[in-house]
Amino acid sequence: MFEYDLQQTRSAELIRRADAARLVREAVRARRAARRETRRGAAPAESHTSRFRRHRFARAA
Repeated sequence: MFEYDLQQTRSAELIRRADAARLVREAVRARRAARRETRRGAAPAESHTSRFRRHRFARAA
């Protein structure tokens, strides 16, 4: 009987973990969708390529 109780407890714990993980995935998906919708309505972003192309230090000879 003890093994059966352990199995039931473990099964319930795995189900709880799966539900929590599913909830997190849904929240992340909803956040991404909201960001996507916000970006669609916003003006196009300025390019920041010059900031990334500029070298921090001068080249050595």
